[in-house]
Amino acid sequence: MSATADHAEERTNTAVRLGFEPGQVVQEIGYDDDVEQELREGIEATIGQELVDEDYDDVADVVLLWFRDEDGDLTDALVDAIGLIEDGGTVWLLTPKTGRDGYVEPSDINEAAQTAGLAQTKSINAGKDWTGSRLVTPKGAKAKR
Repeated sequence: MSATADHAEERTNTAVRLGFEPGQVVQEIGYDDDVEQELREGIEATIGQELVDEDYDDVADVVLLWFRDEDGDLTDALVDAIGLIEDGGTVWLLTPKTGRDGYVEPSDINEAAQTAGLAQTKSINAGKDWTGSRLVTPKGAKAKR
């Protein structure tokens, strides 16, 4: 593929813009019929395999966490997600956009991430109804398992 085609794909494929790479294991949590199917399909096409579900029993490179306000405690969900990823892995927290059912306040995301020991590094438009927040373990900090 040419460099120009690579750049065009980066602009059009949200999964590539989010940093997903071939061969990564991506564990999906919180799947329901309201999730952004186009994003899921783009991630699977980029990584070259299907997303693994909540029952996956090994560590993943990335956790894709679909979370709605009524899903419970966000801090607990993030702490659980940290335990599922490799050291240095990423949690992509996907929440409904403003005005959508299940919307989560950005301040709540920030507070839950900090409490869980994560730092928010990027926010993106993850589709028509979803916003994504890239959360990572801060450099120098080790996830406690």
